[in-house]
Order: sequence, then structure tokens, then C-alpha cells
Amino acid sequence: MPMPTPTPTADSADRGRSGAESRGRIGVFVCHCGLNIASTIDVEQVTKALRDYPGVAFAADYKYMCSDPGQMLIQLSITEHNLDGVVVAACSPAMHESTFRKAAAAAGLNPYQVEIANIREQISWPHQDAPEEATRKAIETVRTLVEKVRYDEPLTAFTLPVVKRALVVGGGLAGLTAALNIAEAGYPVILVERSDRLGGRMRELSRLYVNFDDSGDLLAERVTAVRHQPLIQVLTDAEVTGFDGYVGNFKVEISGSRSQVSSPPNLKPETLKPETFSFEIGTVVLATGFDLYDPGNLPEYGGGRYPDVVDSLKFEAMLKEGTIRRPSDGRVPGEVVWVQCAGSRAPNLHRPYCSKICCMYVAKQASAYRRAVPEGQAYVFYIDIRSQGRGYDEFVQRAMEEFGVVYLRGKASRIIERDARLEVWGADTLSGKSVRLEADLVVLALAAVPSAGSEALARLMRVAIDESGFYAEAHPKLHPVESLTAGIYLAGAAQFPKDIPETSAQAAGAAAKVLQLFAQREMVAEPTVAVVDERLCVGCGLCVPACPYEARALHSWKKLATVNPGLCQGCGACAVACRNKATTVRNLTTGQVLAMMEAVLPMSSEQWNNEQ
Repeated sequence: MPMPTPTPTADSADRGRSGAESRGRIGVFVCHCGLNIASTIDVEQVTKALRDYPGVAFAADYKYMCSDPGQMLIQLSITEHNLDGVVVAACSPAMHESTFRKAAAAAGLNPYQVEIANIREQISWPHQDAPEEATRKAIETVRTLVEKVRYDEPLTAFTLPVVKRALVVGGGLAGLTAALNIAEAGYPVILVERSDRLGGRMRELSRLYVNFDDSGDLLAERVTAVRHQPLIQVLTDAEVTGFDGYVGNFKVEISGSRSQVSSPPNLKPETLKPETFSFEIGTVVLATGFDLYDPGNLPEYGGGRYPDVVDSLKFEAMLKEGTIRRPSDGRVPGEVVWVQCAGSRAPNLHRPYCSKICCMYVAKQASAYRRAVPEGQAYVFYIDIRSQGRGYDEFVQRAMEEFGVVYLRGKASRIIERDARLEVWGADTLSGKSVRLEADLVVLALAAVPSAGSEALARLMRVAIDESGFYAEAHPKLHPVESLTAGIYLAGAAQFPKDIPETSAQAAGAAAKVLQLFAQREMVAEPTVAVVDERLCVGCGLCVPACPYEARALHSWKKLATVNPGLCQGCGACAVACRNKATTVRNLTTGQVLAMMEAVLPMSSEQWNNEQ
């Protein structure tokens, strides 16, 4: 695997006040962000205070600095005032740092001599009840960034080669959709499924809401497309066992069977001898799906002891077979009770989140039961109904009105077995009365949880997970399909419970991100990574275990630590661990940090009052 190497100057580790030329023509641009900033912070006062700060050649404010006129103001000011550094006081760098850097670059300024002072999320929003203190904090914050940009190096982004082959982990709907979209664009795909057949959870469904389409027909169509796509290589009974590298240049080891998909309806490949494969890939799509919460954790509902208390997938199997019968004695149930939120929305005992899909499939199952057993009666215990989607609310209303499903607003408290039947205790909060229902069959709408093995896979691939164990996206609004690890994307219920339309949409979005990367001849990487001063490094190795991204290693024959800039995320953990201060992060040197501190510490109350 090629190891990209940046080209730092010989004294890059000494950069800061001691080794870099101090800039004296810095521009400061303060954004109102409509009222998001200006309603709390006195933007004009911040601009005035910075205009007189040493090294600041120009300062201005504007209502929306990220707008085209705001960017034009920055570009014209760079040219007219010959600025050699820019500080933009606005929102989080995650929002518009790239926007302002591109604007500065268009005006001829190195984009890495642009810094963002976050005065919205870190000052204006949390200090709305203290505008004077917020204004003072904004002035101090911008001053620190002026000191930082004063010693910023003009950096050049480096390039990395891209292996244009994708790995998709998971052969359910999300994985199939992502693999097809990538392959149909002309790029090879490795599709890994740990079970012996493709289809995932969708293979276990009978019919789909809201129109009772046959899920098997839709899935078979998707699987057939995969089988006839020559650029997709399918590995079933397979798991990822080794993973290394960085975005565009990953190396993966897979243990399992090489196979092609057989024709439906079985969707089951031939059994082959297990093998271990090694591939070089450029990106990964994680589509590992979900499991159901263990009913053994719900003793109030029998804890898995009662044969006639089943989960929703077991009921789906009954619908798929065409006959609904009690597991205990094979009789057709005359009364069936569904318990929604079984293990969900219970932060003190079970899972705190809503599993999102339960309200709709319960309405589907209850309606399907009434269609199959017209003389039967269906009951649903629910906390509230969350039917979000085109035609979803109408579908639930149809279950009530057309199929006579009785919805009881309240939580079922316990289930007991009595005289070969089940008794469900609960409450109807609309009537304010307790309820006891006798039932022949109870269906638990169990919480959707991360699939088994997803946490181990996350550790292997260095992918972050949330507090519930699902893969965490980089940003819920701006980067919903990217993980925090560059080059690894998320699709389907592996990221959080989703229904079929949303799963398909996210899988297509993940595939689009893959294609966006593959469209580049080379990948441009950030140069703000750690560098090592060979004059100071003694090869002690303390930085190697300190790096959470495995970007550090010892040189094969020199007493020297090395950095893989393709893996380095510029977090600075290695710089903290280095006893000799041989490691620094470019444009975040010790000298810069000290200068930033000195910009804040001397500002006493007397100085503040003198500036008013």
C-alpha cells in the first residue's frame, strides 16, 4: 500500500513565534448571521475592538458573511489591503470553513492562512442572557485567532491515490442497493454477507405497508440484478476479519465463501469451501442491518418463557406461510394482542429511543391478521402512534376503521399465562381505566438494536458508535451518510432503525458519496497533520499507542517516529505524548498556542473598561 509523505520544511516543528515570520496585515471579518449572533453579541463593538488590535490591517462586519456578497467582501479586502491572513468570526468551522478558505484562495491568499472564530455556537447561543459578557468573550476569542493566523504556514494540500473498488458489508436491502448503484456506474464492488443468503431482514417479511405488496417479489428483483451484474463479487458466509489503511487505500481481509447468487425464490448460494480473501479497496459502505431486542430482558412479558408470546418477525413468518397458528397447540388464534414499544422508549430499564418502524408494521400485521381471520379480534397497546410518511397515517386509520383493529392508548404492564391462554394487563389512558385482555396470541413489537458483531466491526474499522451501539454519522444534518472515519459510509438500519423507503434512499446516498470519491483521479488530503522533527525525535515510541487513528509507527531502521498523513486526523494526541516536543501539528504549534493564550490573559477588567 503506498505511503504518502508530506513535504514539511526542515524547521516545521519549530514553527510558531520562534521560527515563522509574523504576519502584520490580517483581516478580520465579523458575521451577524442574521440575528443568530447579532441578537446577543455587539458585532460593531467587536469589529471596532479588533480594528485597533496590533497586526490587524482591516476589520469589517456583514450580515451574512457566507453569502456571495460576504465572500466578495473578503476577496476584495484581501486584494485592496494586501492581507496576508484572514480571521472570520462566524459560525462553527464545520459549517463554512471550506467556504471561506475557497473564497480566500480565489483572491490569491493561501487557504490555510484563514482561521474561523466560532462566536455563534460557542458564544452567542449559550450566553444569550449575558450580552455584555458574550461581547467581551467574542473579542477575546477573535484576538486568539488573530495570534494563531499570524504564525500559520502557507500549506499545500497533498494528494493520495484512490483504489476504485468498493466494499459493501451487509447483503440486505441497503447493501444490495448501494452495491448496485456503484456497480452500475462502472466500478467493481465486493459484497460481503455473513449469512448463507442475500436479502437481510426484508427476506423475512410477508407483505409491505402501505399497499401490501409482496416483499419477496421486490427483493427477488433486486437480488437478480445483483446476480447479473458482472462488477459485483458476492461473498456469503463471510465476515471482515482484517482491516487497515486510509481513505482511498484500505486493505481488507475477508474470511468466508466465494459465491454468486442463485436464482430466487430461495436466494441461497451454493455451499463452497471457506476461504480467506484479501482486497485493496477505496471505500466501505456499512449496511449491517439490525436485530431485535432480546425478549429475555422483558420478564414482565414472560421473558421468552411463553410459547404464545412471539416477536414481530415470528408473526411475519406465520403471515408468509399463509396460516396463523399458535405455536403451543397449532390452533388459529381468535384474539391477538400487539404490544408496541416492547423494550423501546424505556430509558431507565431498556432502550431509550423510538425504534421508528414498529407503529407501521404493527398496523400492517393487525390488518393482515383480520384479513386472514375475519372473525378474529386484534388489539394494539400503544404509547402514541408515529406514522411519518406519505400515506402512513391514512394506513393506520384504515387498520382501525376498515379492519376493526382496536387501539388502546397505554402501556401493557405485564403478561401472564392462565388456563392455556394469555392475560394482558395494561391501562387505557384515554378512559383512565385499567385493562385486562384475554388473548390467544401476543406479538411483541421489540426494539430494533444493532446487529450482532457490529460493535466488533466498528472497532476493527475505527468507526464511532453512538450510546446505543449504532454506527455514528459524522454530522446528523450536514453529513448523514458519512461516518467519522473518512471513506467509510453508512446505509440503512446499521446507522439507526429505518423503514424500506428510507433505507433505499440512504443506501443511494452512500453510493453517491462513493462515486463522488471515485470520480477523482487523486484524492486531496488536508495538510494540517502531525510532523516529526528528526533532530529532536529519539524513537521512544510513546506516540505510537497514543494515536487513536493508528497513524504513527517507528521507522524500520532509524530511531525515528513516522506519520502516515493519510490516516492522521490532526488531533494532537501524539504531540501531547512526545516528551521531547519533537512532534507538532502543522498550524497548531506550541508557539501558536502560547500566543493565543497571551492574547487573552492580559485583558484585565481595567483594560476592558478602557476600551468601552
